Amino acid sequence: MNIVVGVIVGLIVLMLLVVLHEAGHFIAARRSGVRVLEFGIGFPPRAVAWIKDPTTHKWRKLKKSEWSKGGVTKTVLSDENAAEIAEKTQALASSDKTPTKEKLIADGLIFSINWLPIGGFCQMDGESAADTRRGTFGKASFPKKTKILFAGVAMNWLAAFVILTVLAWTGMPTFLDNQFTVASDTRVDAAPVEVVEVVEGSPAAKAGFLTGDKIIKAGDNEVSSGSAVNSYNKEHAGKEAEYTVLRGDTTETLTATLNPDDSEYYLGIAMQSTQTLSYSTWSAPIVGAGLTLQVTGETFKGVGDLIWNLVSGVGRLFSFDSSVRESGQEAISTVGDSVSGPVGIIGVLFPSFTAAGPTNLAFLAAIISISLACMNVLPIPALDGGRWLLIAIYKLRRKKLTKEIEQKIVARSMYALLALMVVVTILDITRFF
Repeated sequence: MNIVVGVIVGLIVLMLLVVLHEAGHFIAARRSGVRVLEFGIGFPPRAVAWIKDPTTHKWRKLKKSEWSKGGVTKTVLSDENAAEIAEKTQALASSDKTPTKEKLIADGLIFSINWLPIGGFCQMDGESAADTRRGTFGKASFPKKTKILFAGVAMNWLAAFVILTVLAWTGMPTFLDNQFTVASDTRVDAAPVEVVEVVEGSPAAKAGFLTGDKIIKAGDNEVSSGSAVNSYNKEHAGKEAEYTVLRGDTTETLTATLNPDDSEYYLGIAMQSTQTLSYSTWSAPIVGAGLTLQVTGETFKGVGDLIWNLVSGVGRLFSFDSSVRESGQEAISTVGDSVSGPVGIIGVLFPSFTAAGPTNLAFLAAIISISLACMNVLPIPALDGGRWLLIAIYKLRRKKLTKEIEQKIVARSMYALLALMVVVTILDITRFF
């Protein structure tokens, strides 16, 4: 049941984040004088749709019989005021002046709710950079194109900032090493890390660890989570390590000689702890902004590491040295382990974070929103950043980017992304079994 609820919550959160992204494009397009033909929540088939009537400027519900007539133009021109609408549309297309707000409204914006809850879309008029009709995306100036293309990622970063600011006020989970805080305005509710199991014959057993011990320090470092103990153990693999534990009302110092890196475990204990939360007051917006920047940097660093591991791993597979080939396979396997697609996010992450409570769920939503922003600024033609780069290159070369060239480049990039998504989805599915 928890998995089902988590999947439903995941679909809703992902859809909202994508709709926010598309809303950024929509707002920027309208403010830049670019006509928007349709703004949709979810993907077709349509469930219900409304259109802003081009003569009365009022919204009316579209009939299903009108959907089959081919979208905005045919639906609008099928109205009893077809002659008047056609005249307005022609005047708008041939006008040498910037379209007024009234003329943009007269274009017949459709708002739709669709059956597939996997995102949303903002369909602009003349999305090809080669379009020269007034009021189209192609006719917009380069600065306006830039604003429209990057408004979506800006909206995702803004959403993450708002979520993280609220969490900084109400209780921020600690997920990152050296997570950004304002020390002078941060109160940390650290939960004790309790030993719930000691492996027989392990370094922990030999050092005198007992079930129920609460680990206060690992070396000289205060312990606020089990991951802090694990990180300390990894740093001291094969060496002596010192721990301060609270046993009842007595503090004990225990010394263990940890197992080396290739062992099943370093210390040999199982731990549990409630989550550590940090609280801010006046600095909450600063923490929200700082953590958004920190996660953005970590995301780009992660993407860089993935690309490097993939490229270097493939290169090492062609070596004549068996050990080099083996290291290449390991590098490639880390890529597969580090990447998660929609199936992994919705089927694994959301159920576990939903079960952990609304605070963790909100934090996950912020992280995914930042990830969406970062992915969309990458120089891949099918994405916002890649489309902008393509337009910028042709502008610098002072050459015309034809519709045919743009479609070929974007289509091939999209095929590559879809192929990658299929591979990642297969990897996600295999993790279930």
